[in-house]
Amino acid sequence: MTTVVWFKRDLRTRDHDPLAAAAALGEPIIPLYVVEPEYWQLPDTSARQWAFIKESLADLRRQLRHLGADLLVMTGPVKQALERLKSAYGIQRVFCHQETGGQWTFDRDRDVVGWCQEQGIEFREWQQFGVVRRLQDRDLWDKAWSQLMRQQPTPAPAGLTTPDGLTGFAYSPVDLPLADSAPCPDRQAGGSQRGEKLLSSFLERRCVGYQYNISSPVSAVRACSRLSPHIAYGTVSLREIYQGAKQTGQHPSSLPRKQRSLTSFRSRLHWHCHFIQKLEDEPELEFRAMHRELEGLKASAGKSERLQRWQEGQTGWPLVDACMRALHHTGWINFRMRAMLMAVASYQLWLHWREPALHLARQFTDFEPGIHYPQAQMQSGLTGINALRIYNPVLQSQKLDPDGEFIRHWLPELQGVPVDLIHTPWLMTPAQKARYGGNTYTLPVCDHEQAARAARKAVGEFRRQHVSQGETNRVLQRHGSRKGPIQKRPSVPAKDKPTDQQYSLFD
Repeated sequence: MTTVVWFKRDLRTRDHDPLAAAAALGEPIIPLYVVEPEYWQLPDTSARQWAFIKESLADLRRQLRHLGADLLVMTGPVKQALERLKSAYGIQRVFCHQETGGQWTFDRDRDVVGWCQEQGIEFREWQQFGVVRRLQDRDLWDKAWSQLMRQQPTPAPAGLTTPDGLTGFAYSPVDLPLADSAPCPDRQAGGSQRGEKLLSSFLERRCVGYQYNISSPVSAVRACSRLSPHIAYGTVSLREIYQGAKQTGQHPSSLPRKQRSLTSFRSRLHWHCHFIQKLEDEPELEFRAMHRELEGLKASAGKSERLQRWQEGQTGWPLVDACMRALHHTGWINFRMRAMLMAVASYQLWLHWREPALHLARQFTDFEPGIHYPQAQMQSGLTGINALRIYNPVLQSQKLDPDGEFIRHWLPELQGVPVDLIHTPWLMTPAQKARYGGNTYTLPVCDHEQAARAARKAVGEFRRQHVSQGETNRVLQRHGSRKGPIQKRPSVPAKDKPTDQQYSLFD
């Protein structure tokens, strides 16, 4: 009897229930990862994501070999890989974690389940973190999340055995013809070892002041946990992260400031699963507006000059461009700036949400579909239950990068521009440009204040004419955040501001 443990976004051996369950049977297992070329041709995938996964696979192999097994990596459709293993080793079971990905992975998983049923192979899935498959009532979600996070993490198996004749995997990079192969020189590296080291440094010292320092792109690089890609690809367990933060924060030696910081951090882990649950409950959110009546707010459009300038960090608004260039170079930017990038594309540039969302997905090393697509829609005003968040790129720049440190680092064109001019370089006189530089920096795409007013007016008029309370209530009932049952809860007035917590998912 042989069991395949199919690794997906769970590239670790600790707190891995499918692996532990397979080992407990006392029979041979085949640890399997399948590289799927078709997946890597999707419009939200990129080379930086695959590079992180490759490094994580190498580290996973190290962990498995320490336990007496090896990692088998196959390329092609998963069903084809399983068919080959069935023919060679007569596999009887496939164990894996549930995955909340895009429509492509949903269809892939459904095909694998169907194949296993046809072949008489047992197929079992385990819940990886606080996302509940086939959730019947959103009112019950918060309790289920808390119960799972309080459970003891599953230890790595004491030892593993593999079938006779299963040759070890000689690790080598797989050559994938990726559509998006833009270089990412300062991308975070993958693997559980690196993730665990980041977690330790965050809990020991970097977490102090977390809630105050995560919004500015200057301080966020160090203040944020930087665990997001490790959570996205499962190199470190979310439950272990949560419990580590709770134990550290509640330790008698922890000062009140550290306790408050780690409490704030744990709330972000809760929101991580809250947003992924939205895509789990409604997979169509990858392609259409959460509030279905808002789908017609803008006509879907392809490439445009405005989109291209936004993608290239050439909008003429320094903080926006610095954030985009930093993201291109590192694969990461803090959440507040992600929200600003998406909002500027949606409101000031009046772009349909889908193309900007796909571009950002490709840039993120830590791309997590269940967070990304609902958040892209939220920042674009398409949920119907959240207030519009139209960022003023100049005010954000003055507030979050007051000395222009981040801007100067990523926009060498403005290196010599003084603080009082760096946030609005288009207002410099020819004499000032001659003195300080900035002649090569592009002029703004448009007047951002005028564009923001026009966008707010257009959204307001569309809502009044086309949005019904019935559809708003449907979204609220299905996706709204709550600790208990909704009691005829009204829609959110446009004048009300959302809490900062709603904008802190990647921090």
